[in-house]
Amino acid sequence: MSRNRKIIITFALLLSNAMAGLDGTIINTALPAIVSDLHGIQYMGWIVAIFLLGMAVATPLWSKFGEKRGNKTAYIVTTSIFALGALLQGMAPNITWFIIARGIMGLGAGGMSTIPFIIYAHLFTNLKRRAQVIGITSASFSTASIVGPLFGGWIVDTFSWHWVFYVNLPLAAVSIAIVALFFKGSRALNQQPVDYQGAVLMVLGLVAILVGIQLLGTTALWVTVAFVVVGLALLLRMHRVEDRVSDPIVPNRLFKNEKLVIDLVIFAVLWGAFVAFNIYAPMWAQGIMGFSALIGGMTQIPGSIANFIGSEMAPAVQPRIGRYGVLAIGTLTFLVTFVGMGLVGSDASYTFLLVMGAFNGFGIGVCFTTLQVAVQSDVAMVDVPIATSFAYLVRILSQTFMSSIYGVILNQALSAGVRTHPAITMGMLNQLTNSQTAGHLPDQLLPQMRAILFAGMHNIMVTALGLVAIIVVLISVLLVRHHQPARRQAA
Repeated sequence: MSRNRKIIITFALLLSNAMAGLDGTIINTALPAIVSDLHGIQYMGWIVAIFLLGMAVATPLWSKFGEKRGNKTAYIVTTSIFALGALLQGMAPNITWFIIARGIMGLGAGGMSTIPFIIYAHLFTNLKRRAQVIGITSASFSTASIVGPLFGGWIVDTFSWHWVFYVNLPLAAVSIAIVALFFKGSRALNQQPVDYQGAVLMVLGLVAILVGIQLLGTTALWVTVAFVVVGLALLLRMHRVEDRVSDPIVPNRLFKNEKLVIDLVIFAVLWGAFVAFNIYAPMWAQGIMGFSALIGGMTQIPGSIANFIGSEMAPAVQPRIGRYGVLAIGTLTFLVTFVGMGLVGSDASYTFLLVMGAFNGFGIGVCFTTLQVAVQSDVAMVDVPIATSFAYLVRILSQTFMSSIYGVILNQALSAGVRTHPAITMGMLNQLTNSQTAGHLPDQLLPQMRAILFAGMHNIMVTALGLVAIIVVLISVLLVRHHQPARRQAA
């Protein structure tokens, strides 16, 4: 394939990242208007959960679909489903319709976000070049994430929330048209029988686990435990089934690959820490510092810029210091972020938040690019599709699980604060995190309410610091193991 054709195809695939980045942030801007119009404030949690659920259960299936029907067809189908979900959300007359449409969009997003990385593995066999492309991909997602809140706010204010979803349609159409015209898949297709039993067990198992996680903190603990146990039992049954089929959905040989398992563990734990800052830094700026939603959203901008720098730096320095050396750099910047956020008091400046955001973004840029290439290079070419999609699934599960844990930590701190200060209610604390309603709160209670919110934020950042510390220890061990053979050889 010519260089120009590769550039054109890469541009089309970058549009999918732009759509994913936009949707990930633009929906947060539009949610207040959506739930108000559709009378669905009590279903806000499920609006987020159903999208993640659709992505999680579909991601491994789309990679298998690509093996059997071609990655070109898989990308066109998944992006079309994503666009259909966007269209249906924009048309939604009630909250039930909207949630179902959100699930459809999630099903498409599961493939639209992973198939491009599988295609990159075939387009760019040179690992350094592939790492550069993945870095650009990460940057496009970050850029769209920056634009999302600003663009979404303008759309909602100027037109209506419906157009937040319609904006995806022309982007999807352009991307699909370019891939259909310029991308010509040449790989032999997988002709093995479809592993329907494994697919069903995987979907049911993941659904049970994710539903259980979403119920954490909102219902009795035994209900969450029951869902998770049932889900794990179904996945264990799937593991046994996969040993007996010729073409398993998730081959058990992946779990015997030590390097790949280490990649996935680092991915999962770092992603669990990463989301703590991304989710709660804007709330910190609004609820504790008293800034507007726009200023709160801008805490993500330094991280997005640093993400781009880290993504471009990682492939340049990896030949000199090795994979684990690069991951050590990225993890140490995470460590700086969460040590800083764990030690700082409630009087921290906005500039401090921006600096911590830059460290957080740089760490994710370095680690994502390095780990994404590592996942693909640590397996045989035949396993690149499923390894890529499985790594994405691991990140979704980690993000979902830790988001729920952080939510429970925050709620416990808020509940303890309300019990200690009878004049403060949970409703008042909810108003505190919204710049449009915080101005109606009693001025004399604001310092106490901010102290309560800070206690929850502090506990969240300390928890994330614990996760990063685990990876610091793991990478230190890996670096020692990696250098021991070289020392013996030199001796």
